[in-house]
Amino acid sequence: MLDCFKCLDMKKTGIFAAGVLFGTAGIKILSSKDAKKVYTNCTAAVLRAKECVMKTANTIQENAEDIYEEAKVINQERAAMAEAEVCEDENEDAEAKEQ
Repeated sequence: MLDCFKCLDMKKTGIFAAGVLFGTAGIKILSSKDAKKVYTNCTAAVLRAKECVMKTANTIQENAEDIYEEAKVINQERAAMAEAEVCEDENEDAEAKEQ
């Protein structure tokens, strides 16, 4: 039976036992009431941050829609002016041909 213990590396076995001990203690700490309070407060902070980001995103989207609509109006006005200039040029050409 003592031959069985000769195959075990005591350093590796000690490191494994320490890992199991720290893992068990870690689970106890992470599942405690104090840890739960920390998790709850962190989650609440994340939700507040999400709300703030969503408000900002909505404002940016509304501004972008306004800018887009104004740009469309500007382009329509430019197109109308360009069409009016073409008509004036055609009228001037027609008058010049008549003379």
